[in-house]
Amino acid sequence: MNGRRTDWRERLHQYWLLVRADRPIGIFLLLWPALWALWLAGEGHPDPWVVLIFVLGTALMRSAGCAVNDYADRDFDGQVARTCQRPLATGAVSPREAIAVFVVLSLAAFGLVLFLNTLTILNSLVALFLAALYPFMKRHTHMPQLFLGMAFGWAVPMAFTALQGQIPPLAWPLFAATVIWALIYDTMYAMVDREDDLKVGIKSTAILFGRYDRLVIGLLQLLMLALLAWVGWQAGRGVIYAVGLLIGAGLFVYQQWLIRDRVPAKCFQAFLNNHYFGMVVFFALALDYLFEGT
Repeated sequence: MNGRRTDWRERLHQYWLLVRADRPIGIFLLLWPALWALWLAGEGHPDPWVVLIFVLGTALMRSAGCAVNDYADRDFDGQVARTCQRPLATGAVSPREAIAVFVVLSLAAFGLVLFLNTLTILNSLVALFLAALYPFMKRHTHMPQLFLGMAFGWAVPMAFTALQGQIPPLAWPLFAATVIWALIYDTMYAMVDREDDLKVGIKSTAILFGRYDRLVIGLLQLLMLALLAWVGWQAGRGVIYAVGLLIGAGLFVYQQWLIRDRVPAKCFQAFLNNHYFGMVVFFALALDYLFEGT
């Protein structure tokens, strides 16, 4: 009996590692744009129940995405230093189990969306399609990060439909900013694996941009800040939000400094730093609404 209990604990532990629950950075990178959109759609006072659904749904869908990503990369991860110890790469979890985990978590997330309106439910199907499609793009295009951005960014129009029952024009520049943000941080992430990816044949923006990677990232950072400033102006945001964007610009400069020599560990640190960028923008937005008119 004790041996059987230990087996189940080990199995659950491997599933925990499969969905990267021990590394929540992906949840934050998916969650921050959703929170930006919820606060804009709710004009600083989004329905707490809707916020809770999005927070839980974000965690579930990021976890589901990790499972299907490892399934898609199961023939490559064992050849890449950073990923060779993942459960599918080591054989601790089978491909069939990974797909089962993806399906169960996706259904759980869809169950949460059923508490929202019909348009949001329909939009969630688009989000699911994008999440399942992204991992397989590494074989067909050097821009899989673009598909990742669309998958992560689709929470933006969903937030507006959940709170307003429509997708207003303001949602699309915010969606575009989120897509560009994924291009920024996931290119940094891909810079960590660039040499291994070239050997095994995985495509990425880090490989596509080559020696111009820092320049392209810098231009994308400027474009993202411009889009966020435009969104703030259209939404009538004030000084606090502007200060938040200035702090965010400072974080982008710091990230450029980290990746200046393209050292893999520093590139990974720059990738992680984007969590603080997303957090700064959110708190600046929330505080701007909170102190509006005071």
